[in-house]
Amino acid sequence: METLLNGFTLDVPEGCFPLSTDSMLLSWFAKLPRNARVLDLGSGCGTLGLLLCAREKQCRVTGIELTEQAHRAALENIGRNGLEHRMESICVDIRQVPSLLSPGIFTTVVSNPPYFSAGPQSAALPLARREDCCTIRELLRSAAWALKYSGDLFLVHRPERLGEIIARAGSFSLEAKELCLVRHRPNGPIILILLRLRKGGKPGLIFRELTLTDEYGRPSEEYKSIYHI
Repeated sequence: METLLNGFTLDVPEGCFPLSTDSMLLSWFAKLPRNARVLDLGSGCGTLGLLLCAREKQCRVTGIELTEQAHRAALENIGRNGLEHRMESICVDIRQVPSLLSPGIFTTVVSNPPYFSAGPQSAALPLARREDCCTIRELLRSAAWALKYSGDLFLVHRPERLGEIIARAGSFSLEAKELCLVRHRPNGPIILILLRLRKGGKPGLIFRELTLTDEYGRPSEEYKSIYHI
């Protein structure tokens, strides 16, 4: 059992995707408007929704999750934290969002999607990390459908996929507005990217950098903020 901010708890059954640095970084990076209505694409056990609800008392989160086991775990996490009025989990394929939900009803979309393209080379990876059931294009299509005009999509992904994400996003009127490069240590390689895309946004990209440790391997001030240390 993981203890989150403000006494919220997260239980991740064996076989489900655990609480990770990726999720912690994305929940920190995602800035929500007042009374935000959030869609979490690939919501797993409800991790991002719980992190956001723990931080923002007025937001509501709808999770879309393909696997029945993770969906059931999300329902249990929602109930244990008394969030039935603010969170829900729907067990369905992300690609079905345009046929399931009305367009433009969410202020914000968040996603910690599969990082690796489908194929023989990724067959050994967990399903949550493979694009067998959700490519970048399909994810962006569903996010754009769900977002209201001027709403934001927040993603965490691998740096080598950045060009592809931005190129494909334009097809769905999603404009890259903020990019945060994440490194383990100062001057180290970029390990992750955090990206904000705005539906109908004008060109103009803000760059940021985040380093998780200092030169001696000690947690950085940003790391302490993210983990509420």
